[in-house]
Amino acid sequence: MDLTQTLQIILAFVIGFSVVVAVIPPILKVARAKKLFDCPDFRKIHKQEIPQLGGIAIFGGLIFSATFLLEDHSFVSLKYIMLSIILLLGIGLKDDLIGVSPFKKFIFQFLTAVILIFFGNIHFTDLHGIFGWHHISAVFGVLLTLFTILYIINAFNLIDGIDGLASGLALVASLAFGIWFFLAGYMQYAIISIALAGSLLGFFLYNVFGRKNKLFMGDTGSLFVGLLIAILTVKFNEFNLNHANPWSLDSAPVISLAIVMVPLIDVLRVVVLRVINGKSPFYPDNNHIHHRLLALVPHHLTVTLIIISGNLFLILLAVLLHFLALDITIQFITILFAGITLSFIPSFIVRLSERKKNWNELQTWPD
Repeated sequence: MDLTQTLQIILAFVIGFSVVVAVIPPILKVARAKKLFDCPDFRKIHKQEIPQLGGIAIFGGLIFSATFLLEDHSFVSLKYIMLSIILLLGIGLKDDLIGVSPFKKFIFQFLTAVILIFFGNIHFTDLHGIFGWHHISAVFGVLLTLFTILYIINAFNLIDGIDGLASGLALVASLAFGIWFFLAGYMQYAIISIALAGSLLGFFLYNVFGRKNKLFMGDTGSLFVGLLIAILTVKFNEFNLNHANPWSLDSAPVISLAIVMVPLIDVLRVVVLRVINGKSPFYPDNNHIHHRLLALVPHHLTVTLIIISGNLFLILLAVLLHFLALDITIQFITILFAGITLSFIPSFIVRLSERKKNWNELQTWPD
């Protein structure tokens, strides 16, 4: 870690942020001219027509920053990462503009995961001792990586329901991974992470605080952003197998789980509730964590900040457990339990409020 590397990281963030802030107004102009809007309906929270091409801006900031700062010849996985991003960007853009079947989106997600695993050499090889498992077979490593990538992509896609939530959670994740990559000396992934963080911050400001210039990320952004977070998650765990590195973390799986916990638990919780209620796991509803919180705090930014604060709490808890040097399986179960518990608190409070309201109505009912 030297001055040159520090300047590279700062540049990665600044370039990503600046490009997004610069290109969003022209994107909005085109979207309005061509009437490319996300129209409100009975399932959506927003009440007006809003352009949803923010993913193009995030992609522009990321690609410009990464292309400027990364040396392709020394980063053999880069071309496969970029190819995968472009594939998901394309299918996401098509979905935002004219619609795409869930099956076709899944096929593209599967294809990108296969490209990354078999050509980009991005896959798990070790579980760091969770439940006594260390080195794993190639077949199991491929299947676990495939599941992880698909899960994280769809988790970020599905949690993109209110202003700033998906981008805010992805910003936290990219910063957390990026800081570690930088400190540990993995500059290529540090640059990608921090470039993504800068791009996401630029979008976040327009998405949350924009009035006339408001826009959504759309599937154009959420799919490839989720993909990148999945890639960073896998590489974070693999790089931490190098115990010669002074920044190596024995509890890397626990910390990475905490970093991406919120969208993962949200998807798991919603799917389980749908199955319990006899509905399809893909049935659309309003049971996401942000929907439950909106019933208590009807303000997007406040809800987003509450959920991001919960995410930060889980990360800090994971770091604390790491320094306490507890058994990694105990750490893993503790973080998982904490995440599940936090996810059900909003629904519990909503039900409690409804029962109290119903009780008060019964008390005031005329004899």
